[in-house]
Parts: sequence; C-alpha cells; structure tokens
Amino acid sequence: MSNQENYTGRILNFNDLINEHSIQIPIIQRDYAQGRKNQKEVRDNFLNAIFNCLKNNEPIKLDFIYGSVVDSKFQPLDGQQRLTTLFLLHWYGATKEELLSSKNIGDLLQKFTYETRISSREFCQVLVRESIKVLNSEQILSETIIDKNWFFLSWKNDPTIDSMLRSIDAIHEKFYEIDNLWEKLKSNLIQFYFVELENMGLTDDLYIKMNARGKLLTPFENFKAGFQKKIIDENWENGVDMKDQFGVKIDNDWTDFFWDYFRKNNTIDDAQIRFVSAIAMTMSSVERINSTDVRIDLINQLQEEPSKVRPSHFTKRAFDFLVSTLDIYHERLFLHDYLSDKLPFPLWRHSPKGSFLSMIVHEDNATSTLQRNSATYTQKVLFFAESVYYRKNDEKNKETYEDWMRVVRNIVSRGDVEKDGSRPDIVRSPQSFDGVINLINELSNGCQNIYQFLNQQPNLKSQYAKDQINEEIEKARLICFDPNYRNIIFKAEDNELLRGKISFIFHCINYDFNPLNFDSIKFSKIADVINNYFGNEKSLNNSIRRAMLTIEVNGNYEFYSYWWSYWHIGNATKRRLFDKFREIEYCINDEYYREYFKKFILQLILKTPQQIAQDFIPSENFPNWKKRLIKESNLLDNNNKTNHIAIAEDNSHCYLLKSKRPREIEGNIKIQ
Repeated sequence: MSNQENYTGRILNFNDLINEHSIQIPIIQRDYAQGRKNQKEVRDNFLNAIFNCLKNNEPIKLDFIYGSVVDSKFQPLDGQQRLTTLFLLHWYGATKEELLSSKNIGDLLQKFTYETRISSREFCQVLVRESIKVLNSEQILSETIIDKNWFFLSWKNDPTIDSMLRSIDAIHEKFYEIDNLWEKLKSNLIQFYFVELENMGLTDDLYIKMNARGKLLTPFENFKAGFQKKIIDENWENGVDMKDQFGVKIDNDWTDFFWDYFRKNNTIDDAQIRFVSAIAMTMSSVERINSTDVRIDLINQLQEEPSKVRPSHFTKRAFDFLVSTLDIYHERLFLHDYLSDKLPFPLWRHSPKGSFLSMIVHEDNATSTLQRNSATYTQKVLFFAESVYYRKNDEKNKETYEDWMRVVRNIVSRGDVEKDGSRPDIVRSPQSFDGVINLINELSNGCQNIYQFLNQQPNLKSQYAKDQINEEIEKARLICFDPNYRNIIFKAEDNELLRGKISFIFHCINYDFNPLNFDSIKFSKIADVINNYFGNEKSLNNSIRRAMLTIEVNGNYEFYSYWWSYWHIGNATKRRLFDKFREIEYCINDEYYREYFKKFILQLILKTPQQIAQDFIPSENFPNWKKRLIKESNLLDNNNKTNHIAIAEDNSHCYLLKSKRPREIEGNIKIQ
C-alpha cells in the first residue's frame, strides 16, 4: 500500500464526525487550553469567526483536523482545541433550545469524551446527561453549573474543566442571540478538513514527529504564520522575486544573522518578536493613522509585552520599513563590523552593552523589574533614529552619522529633574514615546547633514521638546558659522551634569544668540570649570557646599532655598545643602537659582572652592552660624551626615540634622 493510501481526506462538520465516530481526546494530549484566562484573544477570535459565519450564513472552513481511529474512536492528533470548543458550542445550542432530553441528541453528544483526566471525562458525560436551564443573556452559566448538586467542587481544580467553564460563558455571551442555533450548527456552515491517519496508533513517537505535542508554537511562529497570510491577502509583494520575499528571507538570511548574533538558550524567537514589536511601535507613531488613544494603547501594550504584536498592527508602509530594516542590519552585520562600531560620546544610562540592535532584541531592561524582556522607550528611540539614518543613507558617513545620533542623544537625554534630585527619563511613557518618535521622524529629513538642516531653521510641526530643539538649532548655527566651535560645543554637551543641554553655559556668557558675538574663549573656560568640578555623580562635596554659602543673589545668601520643609520640633525651616548631584541640575535650569550657580562658576574660573570660602569676607549682619559653616570646615566634614540643616525663624542659629526627619531635638548639632 502506498503512503498516499494511508491518508484519506474529507470535508466534514462536527455533526458528521461525531455521528461517524466517538471522539476521544487521548491521555497523551494536553489539557484543553483555549478556555484559559491568558488565551482570551485566541478564544475570542475563534468564536467571532464562527459567530459571523452563523449570523451571516457565510460558510467557513476551519483548518485540518487529523488523527487515527482506534477501536472505533477517533483520537485527534491535531485539532483537539477546536473540537472541544465545537463540542461545547453544540452542547450549548442543544441546552439553550432544550434538546438535550432528546435521546438522539443526548446520546450523540455523549460520544465526545476526554481521557486526559478521569474528572474531565466524567464532567463531559454529566454535562450532557444533566441538563441546565438557559434563562437569559445575563446569566453566568459557569455559576449555574457549579451550583448544581452533581458538580464536584474538586472539579474546579481540573484545568480542562476550568477552561471549559470559561469557554461556556464566552459562548453564552456571544451566541445567545442566535435563533435556531442547533439547526445552524448541524448544517454545513462550519466545516473542516478531516484527515484520518489509517493503521497508526497515537504513540509518543508520532506526536514528536508531527510536532503536535512536543512544543507549542512560539509567539513569533504564530505571528509569522498570520503575517505571511496578510502579506499574501493584501498583495504586498506583487512583482517581488521569490528569493526576496518575506517568507523566504525570514526562514533563511534573516534567521541566519539572528542566530549568529542574538540567540539565547538556543532560540532566537524572543529576539525576532522583540525586533518586530519595536518596529510596530515606532511605525504606529510615524504613520499616525489611528487616533492618539489607539496609538497610546498599542505602544503601552507592546512595551509591556512584545509578544502581543499582531499582523494587524502593520500597514504596507510599516511592512516595507520592517523588511528594509531587516535587510539593512543583515547586511551591516555580515559585511561590516557593526557590533564594534561604538559612538565616541556618552549615552549615559541608555548605553547598550553591544549595539543599538542588540539592545532592542537581546539585552535585558536593567531599569525595570516589570519589562525585563523589552528595551526602554529611550533605547527604542535611539534604535529608530539609527534605522532611519541607514535607510536614508546608502553609505554611512562616520561624521554625519555621529552628528545625527548626537542630536538625538541630546533630545532623549533630557530629564524631568525635581528639587530632591530625582531625574526620571523624559521618554518614560507611551505618550512621550509617541511624541519623540514623531519628532525624530520629522528631523530625519535632514539626517544626512543634521547641522546644515537645523541651520536653515526648519518649520517643524512637532512641538515635542521645543526648548531642546531651539537649543540644537542654535548649536547648528554656531557650528555652521565657524566649524572650530564644533569641538568645544561637543565637549560641553558630553558633561555628566549637563547631558547634552548647554543653555546654562550660554546664560553664563550672556550669549545674545548672534554668532558674531559668541565668546568662544569664555565658553570654553566655563565648560572646563564644569567638567573639572562637576564631571560625575561623585563630584559633589563639602568644599562646594561651603563655597556656595558665600554666593549672593539680590543680597540673599540662600542658594539652599530651592528646597524647604518645616521642622515643627525645632521651630525651624529645613533646607538642603545639595544632598544629590542632580539637585544642581535642577538649580541651573531654574530661572532664579541658576544665578547663584552662574556667579559661582564665574568665580571658579580663577579660584578653587576652598579659596572662595577662605577669601570670603562676610558683612556685619551676616549670620554667625552661616559664617562658621563656611570658615570651619570640620563642622560639615564631621557632622553633616544628611546634608540637611534646619534654620531658626529668627536666623540666629541652625541645626545640622542627624536624619532627614528627626523626631527630637537631641542629637542634632546646634550651630550659632
């Protein structure tokens, strides 16, 4: 007998199959999964397809169902989930129309059974034997069933029964309105391809060979199957050679480079789904086809769980971007030393371990405990910026590429700095991601030479990061006016305190935004001072705090007033002497407190902080406690553990606080 004679295929409906054979889900099969909580999308999609078929009288053919007949029982190798849902749907139709008492229908449905667990088998039998009443659309049938005296409470622990109850509720919610449901189900509206594998028992070897039970399809495999169907249905590759089509390249060239560079635990599916998801997120913001609410929901969903990306998230334009981006990185990874091609300037907390691509597909998110398998919003923006540069430039010019990525770095490195020194990323929400991607896409029109583009002061529609864009335009004007300004501006931008934003230095040199009047010498001196004294997070020290106490603005020596809280126990106002490095960043960007720092920085050109404190001559009405803090270095060095002081209401003394919120006077050092 030939192999072809071992397999016979027919088109059947559920009624045909169960009339012809008992249906037995064998022990080797897994539990019914379509009713699980986390399978809502799969369940809804399947039920929606059937509902539309029955309501509109539009026939539907489900996928193949195949297996073997053993002792007159059909044992499905593939199709268990669909058959179980169809069984529950037929049970519901008969129950709703009170047909289960009919011996023919009751006996027919009794021919469906589960062998995975005794409880599953018994539940299927009693569900058909013991009828319930379907009263109205608001009724929750699972509760009705559980309340029956024939329902064993232990059954709730059976995962198959739990899933069946959930599917029954979903079926009731959707199909209650359909009249003559049983007769419609019996008709040929819902059919499937039935293949009987003759003379073959359902052994473990067969399951492994057929890959039916070995390992469930990964999210990427599911996405790929649906995506290829969408590509074909919507004719996205008309005229494209077979070797260049998505289905061929995703199984060959692109898979090869993911496997060579980004496999983890001998799989690349996570890397591929993360890549596709990142493209779907960014292109949603680029195209702006959907409403803002829809875009935000999608971005948030894919950021939290990249595996939720769906073919429906792609348009033809997004598909083209995906394909060209895959081609670009495949080429660069194989033909160029892309992974060692590092930017010569800091990206601070957004620096990838490898490349921007590895950051997206491979690296864990170190800044979040909830989104470990998804790069940060900011990292995805950097990846998008690099991708659009490559797409718009056939050959990578090192200088223009670095200029473009520098401008993007400056935009995304801004932070919403708060008085207490906390500095959340500016791109930390789906709304901000949506805004910055739109901006970067608009700026990318000039990515071939970003400074020439900005020098022309383009009329950008995006209002995102307007202040920073204005600063980038001013830098571009200076660089285009005199290329020698390029390096001193870059050096200032790369400072740890400033992080790409140098408007404070412009303020210090009283720059009037006319390149003819730009004092590059003074600019460089101030940039050097900031690099020398504020080069990293550990730069802040007591010498700086003492020197800052000597600086006045409008007759006030109160740089510490940027933060306050009242200490009722001491009848005093609490202040901070810069507890965190980032509090300085807050002050230099505040219209009032930056004046303290401007004066301080200008003095630092000629003196050290120690010399500033040593040379300070206080006026007669200068508070003695403040003079002592400036002149007696041991007071802060030995007693200032919290960098918090409390100043008496009459300014006669202060306390060096032993904790940030002391509950008693004792232990706090009084200085008067």
